[in-house]
This record gives sequence, C-alpha cells and structure tokens, in this order.
Amino acid sequence: MSVLARLGQFYINGAWVGPGAGARTMPVENPATEEIVGEVAIGSAEDADRAILAARAAFPAFSVKPASERIALLKRVREVYLSRAEDLAQAMSVEMGAPIGFSREAQVWAGDVHLAATIEAAERFPWEELRGTTLIQREAIGVVGLITPWNWPMNQIVCKVAPALAAGCTMVLKPSEIAPLSGLIFAEIMDAAGVPAGVFNLVNGDGPGVGSRLSSHPEVDMVSFTGSTRAGILVAEAAAPTVKRVAQELGGKSANIILASADLKAAVEGGVEACMSNTGQSCDAPTRMFVPRAVQEAALGIAGTKAASLRVGDPTDPETGIGPVVSRAQYEKIQGLIRTGIDEGAVLVAGGLDRPDGLNRGHFVRPTIFGNVTPGMTIAREEIFGPVLAIMPYDSVDEAVAMANDSVYGLGGYVQGEITEARAVARRLRTGQVQINYPDWDTFAPFGGYKQSGNGREYADWGIHDFCETKGIIGYGA
Repeated sequence: MSVLARLGQFYINGAWVGPGAGARTMPVENPATEEIVGEVAIGSAEDADRAILAARAAFPAFSVKPASERIALLKRVREVYLSRAEDLAQAMSVEMGAPIGFSREAQVWAGDVHLAATIEAAERFPWEELRGTTLIQREAIGVVGLITPWNWPMNQIVCKVAPALAAGCTMVLKPSEIAPLSGLIFAEIMDAAGVPAGVFNLVNGDGPGVGSRLSSHPEVDMVSFTGSTRAGILVAEAAAPTVKRVAQELGGKSANIILASADLKAAVEGGVEACMSNTGQSCDAPTRMFVPRAVQEAALGIAGTKAASLRVGDPTDPETGIGPVVSRAQYEKIQGLIRTGIDEGAVLVAGGLDRPDGLNRGHFVRPTIFGNVTPGMTIAREEIFGPVLAIMPYDSVDEAVAMANDSVYGLGGYVQGEITEARAVARRLRTGQVQINYPDWDTFAPFGGYKQSGNGREYADWGIHDFCETKGIIGYGA
C-alpha cells in the first residue's frame, strides 16, 4: 500500500483506522516543487484520547515483559527498518526537500544508528542493582506522548520510540504534520515488526489539537517533545497540572569558536559545511562562528568561497547538496532575517535575498554568509533555521567564550584548534554538547540542552534513563 494512501489514517491499537467525527485535513507540500502530494488527516483531542487509552490498556502487560524480550522486539524493528530504507529516503526527500543522497546517507542512517545504539545500551543497562540490602529498580515510567519535528524525522522519532520501547513504556507518537510521510512508514515498520497492539500508536495532528491533549491528559505519564522553545513552553504549561515528566529538546544558536591555533581554511570550511548541512535546518547547527579579529578578513573570504561552491537545487539529483527549506512560511521567515541582517549593518559576504539563480519555484534559500556581526544583532541572537551563518570577530579567547555563552540557548557548541587549548575552551561552554575539531557523530554521547534549549538527554542509555522511574526496595536483600 502506498504511503500516500495512509495519509487519511492513524495507527491505533494495532490497526489502521480513520479519524473521528469532525476531522479535517491539511495539504502536504513538496517544498522543492510547491506541488501538493496529498492531504493528511489532522486528528482531534478525541483521536488522541483513543490512542492514549489504547496505550494505557497495553501498559500493564508490556511493561513487565523481560528486558530481553523488549530488546528482541527492538532488533526486529531494526530489521524491518532497514528493509524500508529506500522508502523512508524517498519519503523524506519529498516531504521536507532533503537531497536524496543526504536523505539516504544521513536522514535514514540516523534512525538506524540510533536503533543500534539503543539496543546495545539496553543490553547492558542497569535495570536492577543491589546496593547493600536495597534493590534499585528502573522500570517504565508509563504511557508517554512523543511529539517530533520535521527536520530530522527518523532521528527524532527513533530517539524517542526506541528508548521508550526498551524501557517498557507504551506510547502515542505525534509526528510533524508538515512532514508526515516518513512517520506513517515508521508505523508500518512497527506493525510489521510485531509490536503488540496498543504499545505504539500514531496520531497525526497539530499542536493545539493532538499535541496539547498529549501534554495535558491525566493518563499520559510523560511527554517527550522536540521543537521550538516557544512550543516547548506551551507543552510544559499544559503538562504542569498533572505533574507529568517533560523532556524537551528545543532551539539552539550554537557557537563555533575557531582558535588561533586552528587550520583556518579547514576550520572555516568545515564550519560552513556544518552550518549549511540539512539546509541549515538543525537545532544544533553551528550558526555563530567566532574567529580571531586578525584573521577575520581571510575567514570571510574562505567562507564566501565555500558557500558559493555549494550546489543548491533539485533534491532528486544525487549531486545536489542543499535542497529547499521545508515551507513557504519558513522561507519567508529566513528572508526576513536576512533582510534584518543587512539593515542592521552586517556585511553580506555571500548569498542574500531571494532564490538562487536559475530556481524559479520551490522554497530555496541562498547559502548566506554574514561578516562583522556584533553580539546585539538579530542574526546573532535569533534561531534562523536556515542556511545562514553569522561570523563574529574576537580579540581574546575569554571574549569568545563570553560571547558564545551570551545566549538564551545552550544546545550545541564547537571548538576548533590545538587539542589541549580546545579541551579547555570546551569545558567553559554552557551547552549540553560540545564537538572538538569536527569529530564523527557519537550516538552514545548525551544530547540535549542547557537553558532555553531544553532539559533531559537523548541517545543510547541517556535516553533510556529519561523513560524510566527509579524505585528503591529497602530490605530486599536482608
């Protein structure tokens, strides 16, 4: 069955079902062509209730299954996931405009490596341990609501579903209504893997309808949310009356400090690539680059040349490096912030307003580099979520660190330079994760933010902990 035929359905209690009375639909657009590929059903609070109650009914039996059985289930999920890899790649390329090569090699890959990391972590997780005569038991927190974004669909779905499943939770997933195709395929994967009825449920919808119901429902024990800081605040407010756990991965404005000891060309080019990857639509993208003032002009030249070399265009072309941003609204927001950067006096080094030359449709943005950016400028403070890099000069490492930390966000940080100095700088950054000299992605490192970038941590055992309650049974070993 084509995934497009699933757009009008939800996955509840082990079956594909239609929405309840009064349902509405929303068009799903291909952002590269601006063509409508289908209409997704937008669930209501009543649809969310059906899924929540199915998850609640399934919880008692599933939560007490031995960890070995839950891990075996995750392994079956991974097997089916890999068999659907190309379907997922094509879906994400259509729904969010990811270049097909990037969709295969990064977007689909991310889901697989997080499944593998969660399985490995679950096999050695301390589900029970005896401390003296007290047994420490880690058990499923309960029914969880999972709200995921459109920018890394499989990464974010797997980073919530896999640890929740490993912990013995039952769940309701609300993927982004903007990019619902891959989420529906993932539900087919869960069904084909034999996940018991009610353990995994999917309801498409928007924040005010399904999202707020998952956040506020008394039968939901935890909400795990990835998205904007603005929406995260609403989730926390809705969850507060029932005192449910809320884990959030929110916005970012990550700093990339290039030290004088760094190879300037490699560091700047790597920073441009990291910022522009996924069309700049990553919450931890290094969108603020700090360079020594003495080499700022050289850095701007390197960055401008690199940005001009990036190939923007048709996501179906394997040679394309950067696709469109996800929607017209996102395109217009980015254009407005580029205009603000120009108006506030930043130097436009590359890119700028409007679509790249030769592209007359689709939500394509020019890879844009600003220089001489000052800390008070809008483009230095607001999350743009597009291929826009702000380069800022500094006179001392202390000043660079102070400017890097001068943000409401604290998700990611980056440092380039001689390893001893880079380690010292990394320790001073107030962020949940710091990357030194562009390392390989570590799926066992904790991922999450400080300050308004959220709370909780994802990846491997860090994610499993978030979906567990900890119980102490005193006298157990007497």
